[in-house]
Amino acid sequence: MWLWGAITVVGIPLLVFVMVRLFSDRGYGAAKRQGPEAGAGPRSGARQILDERFARGELTADEYQERLRVLGEGH
Repeated sequence: MWLWGAITVVGIPLLVFVMVRLFSDRGYGAAKRQGPEAGAGPRSGARQILDERFARGELTADEYQERLRVLGEGH
């Protein structure tokens, strides 16, 4: 009998925790955001390509900043 009580006391909160994590936007089921602007929402496709080109060294910092400004995402 005490085993069922322990399962209930531990199991129900654990089940609630898992369900909240699955259905929240930060949970296991949601797509994980990456990068320094993780709290700023998803990046546009153009911004992602620009970030990748800058990371590969195809763009200088000035070129990167100018293109961000043109995209309307500059700082």
